[in-house]
Amino acid sequence: QVQLVESGGGLVQAGGSLRLSCEASGGTFSSYTMGWFRQAPGQEREFVAAITWSGGSTYYADSVKGRFTITRDKAKNTVYLQMNSLKPEDTAVYYCAAGVRPRVVIYREYRYWGQGTQVTVAS
Repeated sequence: QVQLVESGGGLVQAGGSLRLSCEASGGTFSSYTMGWFRQAPGQEREFVAAITWSGGSTYYADSVKGRFTITRDKAKNTVYLQMNSLKPEDTAVYYCAAGVRPRVVIYREYRYWGQGTQVTVAS
């Protein structure tokens, strides 16, 4: 069974940086797309970034383009989300997800999800 475990969330001042990690286990991920989504209280879950495991193609929401970077380390079965120039509006629970050829921005098309990690950006 595929498991995704996120880590790296926390409290940071506006303008600061955090790096989230998502360690994947229990499967072969060569055909997967790995995504990061976030959900703030009372809001819909929204797409942040995605990367294809095999080719490393990346996709970003307009709101994070130029500030966030998604990468993967095949040897460690881990996906990272480097978040720079953080803003208070980035505050949310961040989730890692995995799916086979999903439309990257559609969270319902990802099959596996982590438990989420809280990111809080103070102004």
